[in-house]
Amino acid sequence: MAKMTIFDERCKGCGLCVRACPKKILELSKTKLNAKGYYPVAITDMAACTACQSCARTCPDLVFEIEK
Repeated sequence: MAKMTIFDERCKGCGLCVRACPKKILELSKTKLNAKGYYPVAITDMAACTACQSCARTCPDLVFEIEK
């Protein structure tokens, strides 16, 4: 099972990772704001993550750390 760490404070809520995820298990938060005032990304189903790293490759802000 993959382990994903999301660094909320780095996220600017651009949504590139949400669109890149083939499993569609990422979404932007609708309620939580980070210190910069952005709605950060969150994972909805960690068990469904295949560690493909599409989100990490797409993210310009190095928000993701993925371990297999």
